[in-house]
Amino acid sequence: MASADKTRKSGAFSGGDTPLARQLADLAARRKALETVSVEFSGPTRVITVSNQKGGVGKTTSTVNLAAALALLGARVLVIDLDPQGNASTALGVEHTADTASVYDVLIEDLPLAEIIEPSPENPNLLCAPSTIHLAGAEIELVDKESREYRLRAALQDYLSGSEKIDFVLVDCPPSLGLLTINAFAAAHEVLIPIQCEYYALEGLSQLLGNIEMIQQHINADLRLSAILLTMYDARTRLAQQVADEVTEHFPDQTLKTLIPRSVRVSEAPSFGQTVIAYEPQSAGAIAYREAAVELATRAETRPAPSEGEQ
Repeated sequence: MASADKTRKSGAFSGGDTPLARQLADLAARRKALETVSVEFSGPTRVITVSNQKGGVGKTTSTVNLAAALALLGARVLVIDLDPQGNASTALGVEHTADTASVYDVLIEDLPLAEIIEPSPENPNLLCAPSTIHLAGAEIELVDKESREYRLRAALQDYLSGSEKIDFVLVDCPPSLGLLTINAFAAAHEVLIPIQCEYYALEGLSQLLGNIEMIQQHINADLRLSAILLTMYDARTRLAQQVADEVTEHFPDQTLKTLIPRSVRVSEAPSFGQTVIAYEPQSAGAIAYREAAVELATRAETRPAPSEGEQ
């Protein structure tokens, strides 16, 4: 018995060199490294549309968690919820009942964006323009509106010109290419595409890239694909690594190095009206989104040089 006790104390049963122990040690090291990260936010506002026409890829989850992680770094971040389901508003703890003034009122009724924006309870630097169920009918109502593709851009420009400095605007789109998504593309400088590390990962991506190119040609010449975020990564499967390698091979400059793991904590957080950054800040999912936010923040934004006479 004494011999067994000595063996336990020596580490043979302590898991000191097991995969789980190595994983925990790696997570602790990454967490410690994040504590020393400092990012200065001094450039112009970066407007990023988070889009993927394929559902279930972690689009809304990535939008709100990147926003929360950027706010934790000290950035002032505005999330615009353009999805009628309102999941981003829910995750940020912002009210979005049918009676709430929302993005619908901005797009259809010309209400100033400043009048609908609410701070998230998580962080005073984290703001949200909420969605409501009324937004489901906006696709049809926008058809007859003047400058129907540019209504979000005009509202956002007015807001940014008169508000306290906003460092990032993240726009969460519905998983379709309708007038709501076109408004998001018209308003943005950058597109971030979340792609899940699963079998049909690249399905529809070529169509999405074609749509972005069409927007560049006809609506917003400044738009560019700036980042691809790999989500739902399961290190235990060979398929996940194959998908990650394939995406990185095709888009080496755009693919973020950070892989977002499959995580129960990430999935649970919205049901508590929180992002995983607030719900379980020490979890693997929270650490990964914080690392991805650092990558995104420290990547220089490159836009086409303005033509003569433009500001």
